[in-house]
Amino acid sequence: MSYEMIAITMFSAMMLMLVTGQRVFGAIGFVAAVAAILLWGTGGFNIPFSAAVKVMKWYPLLTLPMFIFMGYVLSESKIADDLYKMFHVWMGPVPGGLAIGTIGLMVLISAMNGLSVAGMAIGATIALPELLKRRYDKLMVTGVIQAGSSLGILVPPSVVLVLYAMIARQPVGQLWLAGVIPGLMMATLFMLYIAIRCRINPELGPPLAKEEREVPMAEKLRLLRAGILPVIIFATMMVPFVNGWTSLVESSAIGAIAAFLAAIVKGRMTREVFETSVRQTLAVSCMFMWIILAALGFGAVFDGLGAVKAIENLFTEQLNLSPWTILILMQLSFLLMGTFLDDTAMLVIVAPLYIPLVRALGFDLVWYGVLYTITTQIAYMTPPFGYNLFLMRAMAPPEIGLRDIYRSIIPFVIVMILALALVMAFPQIAMWLPDLVYGK
Repeated sequence: MSYEMIAITMFSAMMLMLVTGQRVFGAIGFVAAVAAILLWGTGGFNIPFSAAVKVMKWYPLLTLPMFIFMGYVLSESKIADDLYKMFHVWMGPVPGGLAIGTIGLMVLISAMNGLSVAGMAIGATIALPELLKRRYDKLMVTGVIQAGSSLGILVPPSVVLVLYAMIARQPVGQLWLAGVIPGLMMATLFMLYIAIRCRINPELGPPLAKEEREVPMAEKLRLLRAGILPVIIFATMMVPFVNGWTSLVESSAIGAIAAFLAAIVKGRMTREVFETSVRQTLAVSCMFMWIILAALGFGAVFDGLGAVKAIENLFTEQLNLSPWTILILMQLSFLLMGTFLDDTAMLVIVAPLYIPLVRALGFDLVWYGVLYTITTQIAYMTPPFGYNLFLMRAMAPPEIGLRDIYRSIIPFVIVMILALALVMAFPQIAMWLPDLVYGK
């Protein structure tokens, strides 16, 4: 059997197992182990095993539970509630101001947590009822919550970019910095879209009533201080790391400790909050660990086959496709997979093929990490089966149906495609900051 046929068989078997409802790490790891044994005998078992042991010795892996714990402490202690009150008071008088403030809230939640699910949960439970109560258009606000929550996997400290760094063997710090400007650019484009729509049609996002706007300046300043707290925690963690004073693991520990102390100072670190944060951290960390181990095992078998080289030759020599054409086809495949898989599953399934291929085509893997992240954001929200669409349906009130959710996201997907095109056409949007900090 040729290398191409072996590769196709492995991918087909893995996809078949996923369709039957098997866990992602189980499907990937099982196919890797069985393929290794069939190809190289009982000694082939050492190939995925050695890859798994190698990652277990990788010191930066400790950052995962630290960042996840930091995010859950900040969200479970209701510090996000203070953030929304701040945006509510300061942005409410502007047409569409609460929706614009919700995007700002999502950016700060992303800097607190790094997971899009957390942003979706907080936005749907805190912001959505308030926006609907103040007669905001339901299609507008539903799209705002979904689009804003997607920023969690791009704005640092993105857990997904940490996972990409582990699999692609790229510096986490550079990937985080590469995600900063594209993430803020996308958030700004969302805000501009909301502002323009509400300027044209104020009924989509009416300003707050006069009595709600008349808040004493002392209360406004108090809420502003509450909103600055997550920014201070983020700076406490990132500034020493970017300046080289601490390692990535040490910075992640600083972030976790800072979030824990902030919850204590505000009197919100109860036994229930602590227990929930620890349990959720353990659950999510274990899920990521199993996925990483399975992905690296699968990648090791793939490398041993030489299948990546064979597929590279198929694209570049037999089909005579240009590097940019191949890259665009990769992005389109992410959009397709995003209709039924989440971001981590998409990454670990195609990482053994795409990452070496991107390197062989001459593209920067840090830049490609940002492209991957933006594309998965789009895939999350693309009908008919986008992951975020059904998550939103589960959290939305009964008056918002699936049809409304589908319609609400279309303009925001267009904005995200524009952002993706800008980063592809002008790589320095992503690479300027890491190049500046690391002096490349």
